[in-house]
Amino acid sequence: MPENDDATPALTREALTQAALRVLERDGLDGLSMRKVAAEVGVKAASLYWHVRNKQELLDLLSDALLASAEPPPRQDDWRSELHEYCSRYRRLLLDNRDAAKVVAGRLAPGPCLLNLMEDQLDRLRSAGFSDADTAMASYLLGAFVQGFVLQEQSPISAAEVLGTSRREIADAAGDVFRGLPTETYPNLVALADHLTGPDMDARFEFGLHRILDGLAALLPPERR
Repeated sequence: MPENDDATPALTREALTQAALRVLERDGLDGLSMRKVAAEVGVKAASLYWHVRNKQELLDLLSDALLASAEPPPRQDDWRSELHEYCSRYRRLLLDNRDAAKVVAGRLAPGPCLLNLMEDQLDRLRSAGFSDADTAMASYLLGAFVQGFVLQEQSPISAAEVLGTSRREIADAAGDVFRGLPTETYPNLVALADHLTGPDMDARFEFGLHRILDGLAALLPPERR
């Protein structure tokens, strides 16, 4: 264990988490390290191990802290509208924080922020009439969809984007490639070039989310859809 004089009383798990959030925003997930977080709070890296055993435990803390600003949507007595707003807010939160989707995707770290959001969402699903099993599955599905979608948004679409080309320019160029293909070999790519490359990410998100909500509605009796 590290010496007591290095384990400064000022270093708390909350201070550690906030420092990690600042490093994440500045350097991204690839640049996040125990050494950098320690430097952010002015201690040696060994001091961090009084509070977390490794970087994965630090990511558990980060995962919950990223949800601290999340606010459940207002109750509308309309489960579909409420879940749509839930997912839209979650997507925006993840997009507003650098590499947030990479931190939270696939991670179950039930801190207070996540617990409160899960309890609220599960209550809405059960109140809408979903069975307990469907409620649990629906909650997982919605979270996984948003996380996976934002992972796509936060990942370079191609090498050209890393070099400064916009996503719209890359998509338009891909459309030109599709339209220029021989129709006898690629009839569908040629015919659907505009549909494949035209929609922006907002339109794609809305399409996917509405289809998921359509599928969930099919689990309810007609009068509750």
